[in-house]
Formats: sequence, C-alpha cells, structure tokens
Amino acid sequence: MALIEAKGLCLDFPYYHLGARSLKKRLLGNARLHTDPSNRIVVTALRNLSFRIGVGERVALVGPNGAGKTTLLRTLAGVYEPVAGSLTVQGQVGALIDVAAGIDGEATGRENVMLRGLYRGLSESECARLIEEVAEFAGLGEFFDVPIRTYSAGMGIRLSFAMATAMQPQVLLMDEWFLAGDAAFMQKAEERLAQLVGGADILVVATHDFSVVRRWCNRAIRLEGGVILADGPVEEVLEGLEAAA
Repeated sequence: MALIEAKGLCLDFPYYHLGARSLKKRLLGNARLHTDPSNRIVVTALRNLSFRIGVGERVALVGPNGAGKTTLLRTLAGVYEPVAGSLTVQGQVGALIDVAAGIDGEATGRENVMLRGLYRGLSESECARLIEEVAEFAGLGEFFDVPIRTYSAGMGIRLSFAMATAMQPQVLLMDEWFLAGDAAFMQKAEERLAQLVGGADILVVATHDFSVVRRWCNRAIRLEGGVILADGPVEEVLEGLEAAA
C-alpha cells in the first residue's frame, strides 16, 4: 500500500567558507540559521514537518519561492536525508523533479533508456519494450541513435520527458507541471501526465499555478520558511495564501 508519513521531519544544509566572525554573528541572527554539533553554520531548510498522505490523495505543495517545496519533494524522493525526525515512503516512487537528471550526454538516446531500465531493475526484454515506447513517444527518428550532446534543447526535453514518464509509479512526485516543446508534443505531454496522475496511488506536486492545484489536487500543504503553515482542503489553503499575498 502506498503511504507517505513524516514525523518531526527536519533538514539542514551546511554553509561553507564563512570565515569572518562578524559575518557569522550577523547570519546567526536569522531564525533559520544555527550551528550544528560540529560547529558548522547550517540553514534549516525544513523544520519539524509532520503529515500523512494516503492512497487517493492528490497533494499540492504551495508557498512562495524559498518556502521549501522542492526541498521537501527531493527529501520524499530520497535525494536528501533528514537530520531529525522520521520519514516513511511506501510504494514505487516516480520523481519528475528534474527530468534531465541522470542523462549521459556522451551516450545515445537508446543507450540512456537502456541504462535507465537496468537501473530500475528491468529485465532485458522489459528494457527492450521500454526503449520502443520511449522512442515512439519522443519522436526523435534517427537522432535516437546519436549522442545526446548533439541534441537541440527541444530534443533533449522530448527524450528526458519520455524517459521520466514511461513507467507508472505508485507515488508520483512532481515539481511544477512539465509541458514543453511544440504544440503537438505539449498535447501528448499533458495527456501522458494525466494518465500518470490518474494511475498513481499518491500525487505530490509543488507548483505556483493555482489552476493546476484546483484541477488536479484535493489537498494542499502551505509551506513558508521551511515550516507548514496550513494543511487541508485546496480552497481553504489557497484562500489563506491569497489573503496573505
């Protein structure tokens, strides 16, 4: 069963190259900055977050830039490790946080898809089916078999998006709403995303677009300064956010 549960979740990032004593003193006046047990200056990116997300929930992470939305997504995806509290994520995770992450520019499109499949533990026959699906969706033709470093930006987006969305996860994590390319590809991309959202047990999306929140989500978590200010029905949370703007 898919599940996300955080209890007192905290995440710090260390600041390096802060040698000036006066600068340290000034920075430590910020509520999010402190020293850790190793006497390093760290910024608290996420502070004491507690929430539970179950099957059927479509959760939007909302708030201003620097609120901690993408940081929380990356923590749920396993990119960052909490320094305190606990985090449980059950179910196969699909993260659309940076669709180009893990791409080898020296390898061909075909080789990159094969490597992605092997990393996910697919068999040779399953990798072959994955390659066929990605090649058809990306529509790169003969460029599928040339090094990615030769691709245009649009071609790279096509391949990255096709790879990132080829397998249906139980827990879908998304940073903003990925739509890029020409009109025909944008329509295909939106249709693919709708299928992923519909097939996922849990969706967590970080976005500034309230139309996306209202269309796809049934719950919103408002973050600011790395803490949760509100957690509840979409309209209730968005009204509070709009009133504070």
